[in-house]
Amino acid sequence: MVEMVPVILVLFVIAAFLRIDFYFKVVYFLAGTYLLMRFWSRKALAHLYAERRFVDRAFPGEQVAVTVSLENKSWLPVPWVVVQESIPVQLSAVFQREVLALGPYERRSFAYTLHCLRRGYYDVGPFNMRGGDLLGVQRPRTQQLPSQHIIVYPRVVPLEKLGLPTHSPLVALPARSPLFEDPARIMGVRDYQPGDSPRRIHWTATASTGRLLVKRYQPAVARETLICLDLDLSNYGFRRRLEAVELAIVTAASIANHIVTREGLAVGLALEAWDPLLEQEAHISLPPRRERAHLMGILEVLARAQAVQNAPPFAELLRKESARLAWGATITIITGGESEGLFDTLLYLRRVGFTVALILLMLESPPNEMQQQADMAGVPVHWIWREEDLEIWSD
Repeated sequence: MVEMVPVILVLFVIAAFLRIDFYFKVVYFLAGTYLLMRFWSRKALAHLYAERRFVDRAFPGEQVAVTVSLENKSWLPVPWVVVQESIPVQLSAVFQREVLALGPYERRSFAYTLHCLRRGYYDVGPFNMRGGDLLGVQRPRTQQLPSQHIIVYPRVVPLEKLGLPTHSPLVALPARSPLFEDPARIMGVRDYQPGDSPRRIHWTATASTGRLLVKRYQPAVARETLICLDLDLSNYGFRRRLEAVELAIVTAASIANHIVTREGLAVGLALEAWDPLLEQEAHISLPPRRERAHLMGILEVLARAQAVQNAPPFAELLRKESARLAWGATITIITGGESEGLFDTLLYLRRVGFTVALILLMLESPPNEMQQQADMAGVPVHWIWREEDLEIWSD
């Protein structure tokens, strides 16, 4: 590209020195063309708008359709514009770089597909637009459509395939004193008393006896479960470290999904991890709740979470989180091996009234030694070596 201003000035000096009318006409023509192209380039690209549409949540194996719309909202045509989208390699999508022209108020759309192969928190974009004037007298201008995020949830294995033993954390906890009542378990009827909710009235029994009767529910404790996930790389075997961390996240997601969707009980999550949303290592603690929206929040955290090095001791996290739980809550611990003071902490949790279950993944140390320590602490242990073990998990 030739710098037009110096050329115009040189030609004007020559025309003024020679006093030739034709040279003045050439100078005026070039000056007018330069000003027109400058105005055209600025106005046309200033009214060039882009919009990206897609579903920003997905599960592994799903495909997400993305549509990028480019519109010229000016009465001036855009002579040429180069468009290109930045896409993470992990999403296995292809967007061909294109050069196109847009007429006044013209709209163009581009479509491509994201292949969500593995969990993660990804940036889609930015969408770069680089254009200029028809003659190239102006430097090309660049505009960007900012990137947007997509979250790919971790894989969820249906727990009905796991064959969990009765001493697992996923069992019902009856209570002798009626602190809580389970409306799904009717154990009889009684006479209506002032203050009883109209929802408790047993209309069939009332009609047959002629007396106003209400349902009696079986007393039960609304069990809370907290999943404590260890994402410190130093607590996993060196040879299969990253694979073990991914398996730990899949295990946590599967258990949380089962507790909320199948049992309708409360579940929480606690972990120390690198969070790309916060762009820092963070202690993440979600207290137990049983709403579906809360479950999706847990899955979103597990999708973003990345392993860290030299995190605070995992046993310290367990003690800190136990202080926030109600007595009798279940603590499910997922880790890759014995960390500092782990079994001492498990014994402590048992003594103060918590139900504890330990899930160990891809151990490199002898399982017998860890099994003996777990037996001494009175903690049930589940062993997972490969992801396939989740689908055939049995007692």
